[in-house]
Amino acid sequence: MSALARYFKFIGKKVAGYDKTATPLTAELVKLEIPVHYEEDVLAIADPFLELGHTLVVYTPAVSQEHAEYQYFLKRGFAIKKRSQVLGLITKDTFCFAVAGTHGKTTTSSILAHLLHETGTPLTAFLGGISEDFDSNFLFNGMEHTVVEADEFDRSFLQLHPNVACVTSMDADHLDVYGDSETLRRSFLEFTERLKPGGRLIVRNGLPLQGTTYGIADGSDYCINNLRIAEGTYVFDVSTPSTIIKGVKFNKPGRHNLLNGLAAFAMAEQSGNSAVDLAQALSTFKGVQRRFSYQIKWDDFIFIDDYAHHPTEIDAVYQAITEMHPGKSITAVFQPHLFSRTKDFADEFAETLAKFDGVLLLEIYPAREKPMEGISSDWLLGKIKNPNKKLVEKSNLVQEIRDRNPEILVTLGAGDIGLEITKIKNELEHAN
Repeated sequence: MSALARYFKFIGKKVAGYDKTATPLTAELVKLEIPVHYEEDVLAIADPFLELGHTLVVYTPAVSQEHAEYQYFLKRGFAIKKRSQVLGLITKDTFCFAVAGTHGKTTTSSILAHLLHETGTPLTAFLGGISEDFDSNFLFNGMEHTVVEADEFDRSFLQLHPNVACVTSMDADHLDVYGDSETLRRSFLEFTERLKPGGRLIVRNGLPLQGTTYGIADGSDYCINNLRIAEGTYVFDVSTPSTIIKGVKFNKPGRHNLLNGLAAFAMAEQSGNSAVDLAQALSTFKGVQRRFSYQIKWDDFIFIDDYAHHPTEIDAVYQAITEMHPGKSITAVFQPHLFSRTKDFADEFAETLAKFDGVLLLEIYPAREKPMEGISSDWLLGKIKNPNKKLVEKSNLVQEIRDRNPEILVTLGAGDIGLEITKIKNELEHAN
């Protein structure tokens, strides 16, 4: 939503908004003279935005249909559109790249935007996280090409008509919306059918979709081979349908990030960019905030932060840490996101969290949901077969971390744990 707000401000529109809580993102919008209020009150909206016929109201499904401001605009006949509908309209007449998947959308689309930017492709990008290359979740240097995340939640991605689409993963998620994994799978299939005539589909090898495949040492159309680690960096060869590029470098740890990078590479090549130039640009990608972000990297202590909020994502982070820092003890701080997701994947969460040497569990972040009877972090804690586990309050978190004195600390979750990272980092640095 904040990327859309930046877009409309950039093209000269008056923009204002509501959010449930103040965050660094909303603070950045305010700096751009985009007022944001946090109380659910129509009186907090400036008069120009209450003029029927001159105002477009954009919302996400995270906003309740009973929200007082939403109801005000609805009853008075204002133009109201979901974020996904607006993205569909903005990108309709552009060469659109859309990244779909239950994991990896933000990193893949951020890498793709970086590759296109580095190779001089005019584009606008709407990203789901803050790119460390652009220090923003929005890039505007032309409208010939657009990069968007195709979000499966609430079937939002069915509003898009991409020229090039990618599907990174189709693991069960958002079962509160889809009910079961088969319904989710059918929705992804429907998304792939929304490609513009002559469009290209890039899919991770092994997914039940027909398209150009990508993978690691598996004979895919775009394939990473001869993978090795040199001085903390991946070095490998990339085989494409037409050539082989040797000695490619990529700095973000984790096989999942390697696959994200390869997917972005394959997508970028579809617009006619040189594979050699794209490979060079891949080596300069910095990363995305809260996606395997090193906060502290000392000889005797490492602090990593990651947005992972699904068991598959936590597994990927664990693999990346153990591959890059073998033999180190790892303490994970995890804030579950949504009561429904915690309920649906409790056993999988317990299994993957048990792999860490220690687990500190925060209370569930509810986001758009109301509590569910019997579903709590204490309930989840009981399922984790790891003697080194504890339920903690955010106010006691830093002290608990100090008491454990881990070699590696990793914070995980998509909730407001992200607002704690700077505090944790500062206090641990100060104590050193």
